[in-house]
Amino acid sequence: MHVLEKTKSPLGSLAESVIDQHAANFWLQKFNSLWSINQALGKIVQKENSAQNMVSLTIQFNRHFKVGQAGQHHPIFVEVNGIRYERSYSLTQLDAQHVLLTVKKVDQGKVSSWLVEQAQVGDILEFGQPYGDMLLPTQAQPMVLLAAGSGITPMLSLLKALAKTDQMTAPIQLLYWVKQYADFAFKALFEKLAEQYPNFSFQVFYTQEEDAGERLNQDHATLVTHIENSVVYACGPSGFVAQAEQLFAHAQSFKSEAFSMSTVENSDIGFVNITLLKSKKVVAIPKGQSILTSLEQQNIKPTHGCRMGICNKCVCNKVEGSTKNMVNGSQNSEPGNVLKICVNSAQSDLVIDL
Repeated sequence: MHVLEKTKSPLGSLAESVIDQHAANFWLQKFNSLWSINQALGKIVQKENSAQNMVSLTIQFNRHFKVGQAGQHHPIFVEVNGIRYERSYSLTQLDAQHVLLTVKKVDQGKVSSWLVEQAQVGDILEFGQPYGDMLLPTQAQPMVLLAAGSGITPMLSLLKALAKTDQMTAPIQLLYWVKQYADFAFKALFEKLAEQYPNFSFQVFYTQEEDAGERLNQDHATLVTHIENSVVYACGPSGFVAQAEQLFAHAQSFKSEAFSMSTVENSDIGFVNITLLKSKKVVAIPKGQSILTSLEQQNIKPTHGCRMGICNKCVCNKVEGSTKNMVNGSQNSEPGNVLKICVNSAQSDLVIDL
């Protein structure tokens, strides 16, 4: 009996004939900028202003790109002035070949500034695998969406997914905080959803206008009905997310992501010694600063990804010592714990498995 050999694709044949995949990718992309042996690539095909200092990029992706679930984040790799950076953003799927990347410029943010000010139609971006557990419930139930600033992007993804699958049957409330009127992103889309779906409502609070609305507080919690049966989603700066978690602790479920650290407390002063077991090094690092940043300043380059405590690429084992989580303020002095060095600072001398 004859065994039929599976027909190989041109890309597969080329991959076998070329040892250096980087060289193969280089030549493939001479023919088509999205072709690659192994890279998840996307091409910017449209760029629009979505709010003040915020742009929305429509991106066409190749066959290696894995579309994440609504609410998840993707690592994005960008080269700025010859240096490769990795940042994480929430994407919204538009169709079978396109996603929407919305980015707000951050002060002194190299990647966000490049994407907002310099990225052009035709530019190629590289992506990693999606991650995150701020996902939709398996069945329709009341939802509360709390967003501050660019924290609106995962909420957009969640709402788009719900509308696409006709699951906006339970009450959904969106509370959205921005600084100024010009910072209100996706206004027309939210108005259209509210008109189309009676169970969806939204309120926007402007914190730096003449008629400034208050920042998230107990009064906002009273705006939500049947909270005990609701799933609450919160995304924004760490202080915003921590406040939301306190106010909505009695929700049926609470899911959140914070994209910035709390400011360093005045009590977090001085230096501690950190022992790196694998590297066989002992270095002095400042208290109150993320361990990852402190090690990088010592020219030590641990593996990392999102720098937000979500992707787990920087996780290592803490053998002993006390640390403080810079997102929620919790302290941990127990030995033998898993430690995310991007969102934890040292409170005492540490021994970690790096």
